[in-house]
This record gives sequence, C-alpha cells and structure tokens, in this order.
Amino acid sequence: MILHGYWRSGASYRVRIALGLKGLAYETAAHDLRKGEQRAADYLALNPQGMVPALQDGDHVVTQSPAILEWLEEVHPEPALLPKGPADRARVRAMAALIGCDIHPLNNLRVLRSLREDFGADQAAVDAWAARWIAPGFDALEILVGRHGQGWSFGDRPGLVDCYLMPQLYSARRFNMALETWPGLLAVEARALDHPAFGAAHPDRQPDADA
Repeated sequence: MILHGYWRSGASYRVRIALGLKGLAYETAAHDLRKGEQRAADYLALNPQGMVPALQDGDHVVTQSPAILEWLEEVHPEPALLPKGPADRARVRAMAALIGCDIHPLNNLRVLRSLREDFGADQAAVDAWAARWIAPGFDALEILVGRHGQGWSFGDRPGLVDCYLMPQLYSARRFNMALETWPGLLAVEARALDHPAFGAAHPDRQPDADA
C-alpha cells in the first residue's frame, strides 16, 4: 500500500494512526501542500479532488480519510477500530464525525490560507478563528469521553475516535491553545504517547517533515 499524504495534514495523520493500529505496512508518497504538489497532474489522475490523503492498494485508490478508515476496517477487520454493537458503533462514528466534520475542516490549510490572503488575517486572528471552532467541539468530546472512555476515547482500547483526536490536539497546539480545560482528552493523549502506533504516526516523525 502507498499512502499519499503530507506530514502535517491532520487527515493523513489519522490514517497513519489507523494503519499502525492494524499493523499494516505501507510506503509514503509525500505531497507538499504548501507548494501545491497535490495539484500535479500525476496525482490528480489518482485523486481528481487534489487533496490528501489517498490510499493506493494496487490499482485500487481510496480517497477521503473517513472512507479510507472504513475501508481499512472492512478489509482488515482485526484489530478493530469500531466496537461490536451497532449502538456503540454509531456512538463512535458520531464522536469521530464531531472532529472530522465540525472541527477539522475549519482549520485546515486551505481555509487558513484563505483567511490570510482573502481577509487579511494575521496569526493572532487565525489562532482565534481556530480556537472558536475547536473549543466547543472539545467541550462536547470531554463529556463524551468521560461517559464512554475507559482509558481511551471510547472503551478500553484505542480505536476510531483516537485516530481523529490525536491530530486535532496536535493542531490545537499549533494554534497556541491552552488545553488544560480538557483533562479527559489530555489523559487519552498521554496514554497514546506510550503506544507505538501513535508515536510512529506523529507528524514530526514523517520522512517529509520539516527539519
């Protein structure tokens, strides 16, 4: 398998975590979003949207991180990212979507670039924008993790929600957010720091990361 991504992309980060949790080997194909490499013709042939990540398995290409994670769960079901019961699976998907649909899209690179280039936002304004959307999402997650977590975001083993949460905590720090308000989320992160799949997936450990 080949994972087309970018070291600091939160969506790529969550796929790297899932691949690590499932013990799946893959190659990295890096596309520097700052240089527009995701718009190169050869990559657009794989992913016409020109975004990362894309996961290539032979002639089969899956785009959009939620679809990639679901595909991995179906094709490589063990160890599972989702719990067994349908009600719990729905809860986990909802918690993941809270990040993937309601937080992350508002602080990804193309939105931040638009804030700077189209609206003249300086870094302080960008940080305030990101915090405006991250904080209420984290408030809800703190409650849900307290309700459903047993060491991890949901239950007693790492799973789908953790694949989404770790990249968003990483992004929150990039926007200079103080995170002490959410001790439950930080407790999950502390556990993840000791897990090899999360460590290997960290942006700073990617081959295309800035020196």
